[in-house]
Amino acid sequence: MSETLYKPSHKVRFVTAAALFDGHDASINIMRRLLQAHGAEVIHLGHNRSAEEIVDAAIQEDAQGIAVSSYQGGHIEFFKYMKDLLRQKGASRIRIYGGGGGVIVPEEIAELHAYGINRIFSPEDGRQMGLHGMIELMVRECDYATIEHVNGEVDALSPDQKLVVARLISYAEQNGQRDSKEAAQVAQRVRERAKVRQASVIGVTGTGGAGKSSLCDEILRRYLADFPESQVAVLSVDPTKKKTGGALLGDRIRMNALNSQRVYMRSLATRDSGSEVSEALDEAIEVAKAAGFDLILVETSGIGQGNSKVTELVDLSIYVMTSEFGAPSQLEKIDMLDLADLVVINKFERRGSEDALRDVRKQVWRNRGARKDQKPQEMPVFPTIASQFNDPGVNAFYQALLARLSSLVGRELKTRYFTQVPQDGVPRVKGVIPGNRVRYLSEIAESVRGHHKWAYDQRNLASSLGATWRVLKDLGDTPPDKLEAYTEDKLHAPKHPSPRIQNPAPAVFALRQRYNELLASLAPECRKLLAHWPQLKQSYVADENVYSVRGKEIRVQNYIKTLSGTRVPKVSLPQFSDWGDLLFWMLEENVPGQFPFTAGVFPYKRSGEDPTRMFAGEGSPERTNARFHLVSRGQPAARLSTAFDSVTLYGEDPHERPDIYGKVGESGVSITTVEDIELLYAGFDLCAPNNSVSMTINGPAPIILAFFMNAAIRQQVRKVLMVEGKLKPARPPERLYSGLKGLDPAQGSEGALAFAWLDPRCFDLRWEDIRRLISDENYRKVAAATASTVRGTVQADILKEDQAQNTCIFSIEFALKMMGDVQQWFIEHDVVNYYSVSISGYHIAEAGANPISQLAFTLANGFTYVEYYRSRGMDVNDFADNLSFFFSNGMDAEYSVIGRVARRIWAVAMKRLYGGNDRSQKLKYHIQTSGRSLHAMEIDFNDIRTTLQALYAIYDNCNSLHTNAYDEAITTPTDESVRRALAIQLIINRELGLNKNENTLQGSFIIEQLTALVEEAVLAEFDRLTERGGVVGAMETQYQRGKIQDESLYYEELKHSGELPLVGINTFLNPKPREVKTTVQLARSNKEEKDARIAKIRQFQSNHEGTAPFALERLKRTALEGKNTFNELMETVQHCTLGQISAALYEVGGQYRRNV
Repeated sequence: MSETLYKPSHKVRFVTAAALFDGHDASINIMRRLLQAHGAEVIHLGHNRSAEEIVDAAIQEDAQGIAVSSYQGGHIEFFKYMKDLLRQKGASRIRIYGGGGGVIVPEEIAELHAYGINRIFSPEDGRQMGLHGMIELMVRECDYATIEHVNGEVDALSPDQKLVVARLISYAEQNGQRDSKEAAQVAQRVRERAKVRQASVIGVTGTGGAGKSSLCDEILRRYLADFPESQVAVLSVDPTKKKTGGALLGDRIRMNALNSQRVYMRSLATRDSGSEVSEALDEAIEVAKAAGFDLILVETSGIGQGNSKVTELVDLSIYVMTSEFGAPSQLEKIDMLDLADLVVINKFERRGSEDALRDVRKQVWRNRGARKDQKPQEMPVFPTIASQFNDPGVNAFYQALLARLSSLVGRELKTRYFTQVPQDGVPRVKGVIPGNRVRYLSEIAESVRGHHKWAYDQRNLASSLGATWRVLKDLGDTPPDKLEAYTEDKLHAPKHPSPRIQNPAPAVFALRQRYNELLASLAPECRKLLAHWPQLKQSYVADENVYSVRGKEIRVQNYIKTLSGTRVPKVSLPQFSDWGDLLFWMLEENVPGQFPFTAGVFPYKRSGEDPTRMFAGEGSPERTNARFHLVSRGQPAARLSTAFDSVTLYGEDPHERPDIYGKVGESGVSITTVEDIELLYAGFDLCAPNNSVSMTINGPAPIILAFFMNAAIRQQVRKVLMVEGKLKPARPPERLYSGLKGLDPAQGSEGALAFAWLDPRCFDLRWEDIRRLISDENYRKVAAATASTVRGTVQADILKEDQAQNTCIFSIEFALKMMGDVQQWFIEHDVVNYYSVSISGYHIAEAGANPISQLAFTLANGFTYVEYYRSRGMDVNDFADNLSFFFSNGMDAEYSVIGRVARRIWAVAMKRLYGGNDRSQKLKYHIQTSGRSLHAMEIDFNDIRTTLQALYAIYDNCNSLHTNAYDEAITTPTDESVRRALAIQLIINRELGLNKNENTLQGSFIIEQLTALVEEAVLAEFDRLTERGGVVGAMETQYQRGKIQDESLYYEELKHSGELPLVGINTFLNPKPREVKTTVQLARSNKEEKDARIAKIRQFQSNHEGTAPFALERLKRTALEGKNTFNELMETVQHCTLGQISAALYEVGGQYRRNV
C-alpha cells in the first residue's frame, strides 16, 4: 500500500455486488469500503445479483467499473455473460473486475482475461498487491470521463434509452467542468423537451435511518402493480464523504421493485453541494421529465431539523421520520412539518410510536393554523411499518398519496390491490420477541453469572462442611452417613450424664452443631451431589459402568487396553479431597452427561459409530448419490451431509440463461423436486436408526424439508406395498448402503431386489400410480410412523443468514413464521429424531467473525428461537430437543473450548431460566473444520490445519464432525480428497491413543481459564445485543454484519502485514508461486448433466401442469390466512418444483430486502 492514496481526477463510480446465488458478500463489502476510501462513488447491490441486474445498474448509474465477487462456481459463464450484455447494450466501455479467492483457478482467469474481462484477482495478486493495491489499480484504470460532449442524446431521450438518460445526468453532474456555452444549450433543450411532457415529481426526505428507501420501494411496488403502463424514474441522493470524496450510494440495494424494465434509477452524490441534495438534482429531474417518465420519485439523503431543499424541486413532498425525535418541543424546529404534504412515522413497531403519532399530528395541526373545523387526527400523518410485507399502514399512506397525485394529474388514481388498511388506523406487527421479553439475552447472562456466584458460595460452604467433618473424624466422632444431619439428641451433652458412658468433649458438640448449620445452609441439590459422589466415582472406576437411558440398560467398558497393556480410563475423575473443590467441579464441570454438561452431553461417545459426517454434493442427484455410497461404504452408520448448489440454495429452478446455467450442479447438488430427493438418497433407508441426513439449506429450507419428508414416506409406502404383495419391482437397485440390516451381499441381485423399495428407479410405475395402491388411512399411518422415526438435520437458520453469508430469499418475518410452522408440525407429528434447525455459527465464522463473535451470535440466535417459539405457545420441553447447533472450528485458542462454553451457557439458561428438563438442557452441536483456513495457495498444507482443528473438535466432545477436503479452496472435493478428509478424523478417533480418553480437556488449568474467559466474553456480547433491542433489533441496525465485516478486515490486514503468520501464505513461501499450475482435479458439472437437469424439471412440470396451479393457490391461501404453511407444503411438493413454490410464496410473504 502506498503512503498516500491515489486520488482520481474524475468522479469514478463503481457498481459492486456478489454474483447470482452467492451470499458470500463479506469480501465485496470490504472492497466497496476501500473503494469509497479511495474516493470512488460506490453503488453497492449486495449479494445474489444476476448478471443483467448488475449490468443494468452500471448502465443506469453511468459507472466506469463493475466489481463482483464470485465464490459459488459458474464464474466463467457469469463473467462472460456480463461482458456480452455490456456489448449488447452499448456499454462495453464499462470495465469488469472480479475475484473468488482460489475458486477461480489460473487457467480460468486466463480464459476470462482473453474474453475481455479486465481483471480477475487471484490469491497471489492479493499477496503481492494487498487490498489497497488492488483497489488502486481499479480506480486508476477507471479514472476517465463517461461523457465529454453531448451529441444527439437529447433527441434520443426516452424511458427505454436508459444509457442516454444516464449520460445526460452525468453531464449535468459535471457542473463547472463542462463547456458553459454547450451546457447552457443542452440545459435549454432539455427544459423545452420537458415542458411538453406531463410528469409528477414526488420528493421523499427525512431523518437518516428512518426507512426512506424501504418506503420508496413499497410505494414503487404498489404503483407498478396498479398502473402497468406507467414508466417511473427514481433519483436518490446520498452524502459525499468530505475527507475522501467517496460515497456509498446505498439506496438501490434495498429496493426490490427496481427489477422492472419500467423503472430507471439513478443515484446521485451530494459532492460539493453543501446540502442534502445534489447540485445537479434539478437538471436530473428535468432530464427524467424530458425522457417521458410518468412519475419521478426523488429521495434525498438524511436531513436535520432545518433542511427542506427538496420542496423547491418537487410537486409533492413527503417527510419520513420515526418516533426517536426527542422531546415534543423538538418538533417545533422541524421545517418539513410545516412544508411537507404528507408526513410518515415509519418503524411504527418501535416503542413510543403511538405517543409520537399523537404529538406529530398535534404539531402539524398547530403549524397549519389549529383550525377549529379540523382535528389533529385528520392531519396527513401516517403510521407505517415499511419493513413489513403488505403493511396496512403503508396501504393507507399509499391511498392518500394517490389522492394527492390525482389532483396533480387531473384524473382519478385508485389502487386495485392494496385496499386493506389498519382497522384502528394504526398498523400492528407481532414482533419475533414479545415486548416484555426484549431483555432475554441479558437475563441469560445474569442467570449464568448468578449460577457461578451461587456455585462459588456453595463451594465455600461445602469446604467448611468438609473441614468440620474431618475434624470431627479426627476427634474420634462418627458423623452420619451420606451427608445426613446429626439427630437432635447428638447435638447437646446430656443433662444427667451416665458415669458408665464416656461422653464426647464439649468441643465435639459445638462442632456437631456447626456441622448441622453448614449442612442446612448447603443447597439440597449440592448436598445430593456430594452424597452421591462415592457411588458415581465407583461407576467410573469399576471395569464396567451400568446405567439406564429411557428404561434401557446400557453397559459400557470403562477402560481401553493399549498395546503396552496400560488400562486407559475413558473418563478421568478429579482427585480432590476438599468437598468444596469437588462440589465446585460438579457444578461447573461434572462428568460427561451430567449438568452443566461442560464436558459433553452424553456419558460416553457412541460405541461403534464415529461422529463422522459423510459429505457430498455435486452435479445431479444421481452423481451425488454415488458419492454418498462411496464415502459410507463399510461404515457402520451412514451420516450423510448434503451440500446443495447455489441455484437450489436460492429457491430457483435450473435454466438455460448463462448466469443460472453455469451454477447448476456447481459446488453442490441440484435439487428441484421431491423426485430429485428420492434419487439423492436412493439405497439408504431414511428411517433406519444407523442412518441420518444433514441438509445445509436455509432460505428455501421448509420446501426442501418437505421434499425430504415425502421422500422418506414414499420409501416406506413402497416397502409396505411390497410386503403386502401389491407392488413388484422391475429391477434391482443400482446401489445399496452396505450397512443395511438384513442385506446379504452373497445373494447378489436377487437379495438386493428385496430392498428395491429404497430406489424409485426399480419400478416402472410413477409415484401417483403407486399412491393409489394404498388406502388413505394406511398412508396416514405410514406417514406418521415415518415422521416419528426419520433422523437428521435441516439447517434452516434464517437469522444467521441475514447476519453472515446470506441465502435469505423471503422476508425475515415470513421466513421465521415458516420456521415456527415447521417446529409446530414437528411437535404435532411427534418428530423426535430430527432437528428442525441447525443454529449455525459456521457461516458467521466464514464471513469473517472471530471465534467469540461466532459463539456469541450463534447462541444468541438460538435463544431467540427459544423465545419466538415460546411466544407462539410452544413448551420449551416440546421443542428444545429439535434444536441443534453448528460451529466452525479454527486454529485460535478459543476454539479449544467453544463446545464447553456453549454447552454450559445453554444448560444453565435452560435449567435456571426456562425450566427445561434434562433433555432440553443438552446442547448438541456439529463441527465443520474451517473453510476460511483452506487456502488456494499451498493447498497441500490445508490437511495439516484441518487435522489440528479436528483434534480440537473431537477432544471437545462434538456430537458430529465434518472435516473439509484440502481442495475445497478451489473446487468441489474429489473422491480422493473426501476420503483423505474422512481419514483425518477416523485416524484421530480410532488410532490416537490419548483420544481413547473421552474427557481429555478436563483438569487443565488453561482450559478452565479459557472456558471462563470465553464465556464472560460471550455474556458481555449478550449485553451489547440487549442494548440494541436483542438479536432482531441489532439486525435492523446491521450490528452483527458490521462487526463480522470489521473482524474480517482486521484478519485480512494482519494476514497481509505478516503479523498473523500463515505458513505457505505469508511465511515459508513457495519460491516459485507463479509457476504453480492447477494440479488438482476440478469437479465441475458438465453440459450433459446441466441439460438433463433442465429437461427433467420441464418434464416434471409437464406431468403436473393440471394439479400444480391448484396446489400453489392452496399454499398461498394457507399463508395469507396465517395457517401452518409447512403442513400445506407437504402436499404442495407433490405437484410443484422448487422455483414454482418460491415464486408463489414471494407473493404472499414478500422477498428479502437486502441491506448494506
